Amino acid sequence: MARKQNDDDELTHVPGEPLPNPVWFLPVMVSFFLLGLAWILVFYLSGAQYPVPGINYWNLAIGGGLAMIGLLMATRWR
Repeated sequence: MARKQNDDDELTHVPGEPLPNPVWFLPVMVSFFLLGLAWILVFYLSGAQYPVPGINYWNLAIGGGLAMIGLLMATRWR
């Protein structure tokens, strides 16, 4: 049985308005936030030995950078 197509079923885009984000955008954004947080937590809870031994406080920069990517993505979320 063929389904009758209505005008209501179509997604329309109004020119001048931004397109919605793809479905992968939100999970990736949240993953960057959580990965950055986990990186910093592991660094502090391990006594500055992990997640990458030997680079000391650069681990904070890596964790902060991951969280910053999530923050930048959050500004583009519609």
